[in-house]
Amino acid sequence: MPKSRFRLVRGEASLSMYTFNTGVAKHYFCRTCGMKPFYVPRSNPDGIDVNVNCLDPVPTKFVEEPFDGRNWEASGPSLASLSSE
Repeated sequence: MPKSRFRLVRGEASLSMYTFNTGVAKHYFCRTCGMKPFYVPRSNPDGIDVNVNCLDPVPTKFVEEPFDGRNWEASGPSLASLSSE
């Protein structure tokens, strides 16, 4: 989803953020349980990847898109096109 459509409505104080090498990707973790509710992917820094299990209520219908994690740099642009939907 585009960052512009993402809104965190509660729990911000309970989050920690971790980045790797380039600092582009931003992984947010719950300080209490360690779950990763969302992150900004390096392959799509204008988007947000949301863990649907952290939504309330958890959606019962959603589109699952296959992703080649082994070759993520080549696969990333296909996900970026989905984030504008």
